[in-house]
Amino acid sequence: MGTGYLALTDADREAMLAAIGVASIEELFADVPEQVRLKRELELPPPASELEVERELSELAGRNVSTGRELSFLGAGVYDHYVPAIVEAIVSRPEFLTAYTPYQPELSQGVLQAIFEYQTVICELTGMEVSNASGYDGATVAADACFMAAHATGRKKIAIAETVSPQVRQVVKTYAPGFGLEIVEIPHSGGVTDPEALLAASQGAAAAIFQQPNFFGCLEPAPDLARAASEAGALAVAHVDPLSLGVLEAPGAYGCQIAIGEGQAAGNRLSFGGPHFGFLAAKKELIRRMPGRITGQTVDRSGRRGFVLTFQTREQHIRREKATSNITTNQSLCALAGLIYLSWLGPKGLRELGETCLGLAQLAKSKLALPLAFAAPSFKELAFRLDRPAEEVVRAAKKKGVNPGYPLGRDYPGMENVLLVALTEKRSPADVERLSAVLSEVLA
Repeated sequence: MGTGYLALTDADREAMLAAIGVASIEELFADVPEQVRLKRELELPPPASELEVERELSELAGRNVSTGRELSFLGAGVYDHYVPAIVEAIVSRPEFLTAYTPYQPELSQGVLQAIFEYQTVICELTGMEVSNASGYDGATVAADACFMAAHATGRKKIAIAETVSPQVRQVVKTYAPGFGLEIVEIPHSGGVTDPEALLAASQGAAAAIFQQPNFFGCLEPAPDLARAASEAGALAVAHVDPLSLGVLEAPGAYGCQIAIGEGQAAGNRLSFGGPHFGFLAAKKELIRRMPGRITGQTVDRSGRRGFVLTFQTREQHIRREKATSNITTNQSLCALAGLIYLSWLGPKGLRELGETCLGLAQLAKSKLALPLAFAAPSFKELAFRLDRPAEEVVRAAKKKGVNPGYPLGRDYPGMENVLLVALTEKRSPADVERLSAVLSEVLA
């Protein structure tokens, strides 16, 4: 049955060993120290037929609960937005689905054009002048932004607001020692970041990072935060929800030098947390500090439009000590899904989507008989204060077919009784009514 998974036969292995010039597998691995060898069989179950494996995997997959079976108000960085059929129809085309890193860009014009158009859309959304070809996710591009800022300013401190996603902050802290960076967190006040506190923390910093809307769903005083960062000589970095930019001001318009974020909400499904894509855009003076690659537009000798890899600041393409990132690829297919989705929406659709989320959030405020944890305005997420641990409430509500949201106490000590509720355009007024009824029943 092994040939169903590994097509190699014993004869194939012998032929390969002979071609390499060794007599056995043992000789092939002779340079691997004895102390790191396993020296036993892997603890795996006995072989199974294809039918048996399929049954077992189907049973395991059946334990998962999708938003098609459960009414979900879960957000906290990954959101259940509608993905139109046109997205999958285009990304599933073989010229996109099977395309890989464009090592020979002149032979990858379609992929390069898609990246170029993606960069254009990201720049238009964020109000920035240059964008890279996307990153792994919204957390790793935050770490990239830190390295960019350190390169640009010569400083080694990063100030980051406590209201930035805990996952993003953790990744930044993980990357920091390798970059030789010091990370300073700015405590929140009433669910938002105080510009004066950011100004103080940003003294001597390369960058100040804040999130808009922040992890609590609150709208930060973004222009004031960007101004405070600039006063301290730090680069202002905004981590933004791309779908909020139909109703909120673009980071480039209120003084930020770098805009980053998680692109999942634009055309990518929840996918159990990934893969998704991160976007990173900046002012043009930072273009040579940007990680990854950037696609540019040109003309060939016949005057026809063509696309090239303008910058490739990765260690695969240049000397390692000169590289701005060791990430070896970008999430091109997921980024393409984002491009298709945003093109499908257009400016008018993006604004209407944002207004719908705002309207549903307002409806939830009036329908849920619960106090808000914070008084600041919000976009599509609201933090409600409960009279018992939010973890308990979530477990009880899920038994009734409703996931009411994210318990903030998982990441913020002292907020064990706070529930973060996300309202996307896929939720209806009737869904909000059901959430209200279930929470009332659970909390009674």
